[in-house]
Amino acid sequence: MPPRLKERYQSDVAAALKEQFAYGNVMQIPRITKINVNIGLGEALTDANALDKAADEVSAITGQKPVITRAKRSIANFRLREGNPIGVATTLRGDRMWEFLDRLVSAALPRIRDFQGLNPNAFDGRGNYSLGLREQLIFPEIEYDRVDKVRGLQVTIVTTARTDEEGRKLLELMGLPFRKN
Repeated sequence: MPPRLKERYQSDVAAALKEQFAYGNVMQIPRITKINVNIGLGEALTDANALDKAADEVSAITGQKPVITRAKRSIANFRLREGNPIGVATTLRGDRMWEFLDRLVSAALPRIRDFQGLNPNAFDGRGNYSLGLREQLIFPEIEYDRVDKVRGLQVTIVTTARTDEEGRKLLELMGLPFRKN
């Protein structure tokens, strides 16, 4: 059975986007291609276990084993050497991507305290959207008692939209709760 949001995109969202933006070809309709989930860990330089715990949390949230990201260059002020492990990241595609987006919209975002909606201006100019989450505890897969430290994570939704307006409309129709300015 295909994911719920994927069916919704194919049945409702694509048709609404085609009608609103008057695309001549179905391949012009914006779609979500991948979702990146990333945790940057400055404390990984001093605490070796932080990387493992963050990797376990990301794999629980996404259902996929993350890769360890390493420093690209040395920065003396941060006591950082090139090649030091400084975070974990994973890229979701296909059904896992749709399932994660569904859990993010329907389960995780409503659990944020004092949630007013997502920032509608966090697009990059090419229709891709990034949101930062202050704590991993909003995901139901994370057990509160097993968390050693509250960590934030970044979620980037990559689309084929050419403009921010197209990307915003796509994500709005997919159910992301943007706040009104």
